[in-house]
Amino acid sequence: MIVVMQSDATENDIEHVVELVRSFGLRDHVIVGTDRTVVAAIGDKRDVDTSAIETAPGVDRVVPILAPYKVASREVKPEPSEIPLGPHAVVGGTRLAIIAGPCSVESRSQLLEIAHAVREAGAVGLRGGAFKPRTDPYKFRGLGEQGLELLAEAREQTGLAVVTEVMSIAQVELVSRYADVLQIGTRNMHNFNLLSACGQSERSVLLKRGWSATLSEFLLAAEYIINGGNHNVILCERGIRTHETYVRNTLPLAIVPAVKRESHLPIVIDPSQGTGHAYMVPAMCRAAIAAGADGLLIEVHHEPERALTDGAQSITPEVLVRTIQEIKQIAAAVGRTV
Repeated sequence: MIVVMQSDATENDIEHVVELVRSFGLRDHVIVGTDRTVVAAIGDKRDVDTSAIETAPGVDRVVPILAPYKVASREVKPEPSEIPLGPHAVVGGTRLAIIAGPCSVESRSQLLEIAHAVREAGAVGLRGGAFKPRTDPYKFRGLGEQGLELLAEAREQTGLAVVTEVMSIAQVELVSRYADVLQIGTRNMHNFNLLSACGQSERSVLLKRGWSATLSEFLLAAEYIINGGNHNVILCERGIRTHETYVRNTLPLAIVPAVKRESHLPIVIDPSQGTGHAYMVPAMCRAAIAAGADGLLIEVHHEPERALTDGAQSITPEVLVRTIQEIKQIAAAVGRTV
């Protein structure tokens, strides 16, 4: 349930409601809105006497949360959230966040060349995998901590926020030392222990949708992170598995307005994983922005034909420049900027 405070409620009124919520064994989550404050009470509320809360000073009303995902729901927070992407940018709001870079960190020269190129093109975040989940155990699986060190060096040189994947609970602390944003990949969307561990991190989390997950399951995975104490969650659609064979994955852009209706969390689109083909990426970038996405997660490589991972779906820096110029026009049409 949510406790909607009166517009003139004092800090003491809010703290009193928080104490009442905790006294019933519920978890409190205070959300300060533009007009009034809301206190979300999360947990099993079957034995809660809501009248004790309703009559508290400064309380306007108590409203049940109907969605299974509680704090991620728009019922709790009607205004869209803006999530930090490092110290200099956010995801959400009117400005689109472009995060670009190689699928995996291969070498110092490779990463730094691409990082400078995507920064000049207009990106605010650098993607790159130091740990790579691979179906085939004999393929390149990343440089590990060395890759994280290179990502940190690239950030120092360019100012780009670092977004990189964490694959296990044991890696959360290590990756948090180097990255600005912890990425949870599609294979780990249902790894609830990892979700909870990232919920205890101070880093923002970019959560990719599982390739067969429903919208409800996607938002419940985000709820795991938020329930752990970390409210800075960015959703990412990266395509789902279907019967189609002309794409690596099917990119369902209809999820953007659906998420906007159900949740206050921002959502970015990964058109590289979402299609598997570099020639499709610019068109899907344009379509994603038109649909209302808050940003893009794009794979870029200066030599795609020599990439150790996902070269077929990586665009070149030159194509990225043209793509960003194109989406600027679409962004203006839908009230956004790049």
